[in-house]
Amino acid sequence: MKNSLLKSSMLVVSIFTLIGCGSTSNDAGTGTDGGDNPPASSELSQDLKDAITYMYSEEGLAHDVYLNIYKIQSTVNQLENIATNSETKHIQAVNELAIKYDLNITKYPDTEAPYSTDDLDRYGSGEYPVEPIQELYNLLYDKGIQSEKDALEVGCMVEVVDIDDLDEFIEYAERDNASGILATFNFLRDGSYTHYWAFDKGLKNKGVADGCCSLEPALGHNFCHPEYPQKEKGKGKDSH
Repeated sequence: MKNSLLKSSMLVVSIFTLIGCGSTSNDAGTGTDGGDNPPASSELSQDLKDAITYMYSEEGLAHDVYLNIYKIQSTVNQLENIATNSETKHIQAVNELAIKYDLNITKYPDTEAPYSTDDLDRYGSGEYPVEPIQELYNLLYDKGIQSEKDALEVGCMVEVVDIDDLDEFIEYAERDNASGILATFNFLRDGSYTHYWAFDKGLKNKGVADGCCSLEPALGHNFCHPEYPQKEKGKGKDSH
């Protein structure tokens, strides 16, 4: 988790340049997470508790920044399509984990507080309890509203950050044999792969030959990932 916070903070610093131009591990989790008797919150490692809480804010960022940039860059249809058809499902998937394990996803990193819909309702669009996510949203929004190209580049950046964080969190779920959490995180990552290629295609359609690979690496993240899997056209449930 510390690695994710560091990467997000480092990325925030790097985005200043883009705009100007145009974990500690615990071994407590030993239960399984499948079938009719998933483990209680107390049986999850702190890594997984933090991961669930963190991903709720991160998926919220994707949804909000896409829709809010779309209000300014209304020709970039990928933003609205992905936010409404996919990111809402991703947020709900993480929210269901928080309900199952009674984690308060607005009290990061105090995940021991019980789940509360009242606490969730206090956060509006573009507002998050995780400070690095809040800083990242603010800077990505400022970049994305500048131009169609910037908006598509923000999409590349968001999806790579999601995938990088999920790669780490999936390792936690595999380590702790938390099959239900693992399935959810894999679902989120598969969606991010699809979204990455949607933004990559959007950039190429606007004459940016290298697509997402045209972005210079920001500290902690490389935005060129030709190795990401691509679904065949018309297949897969995660819309783009």
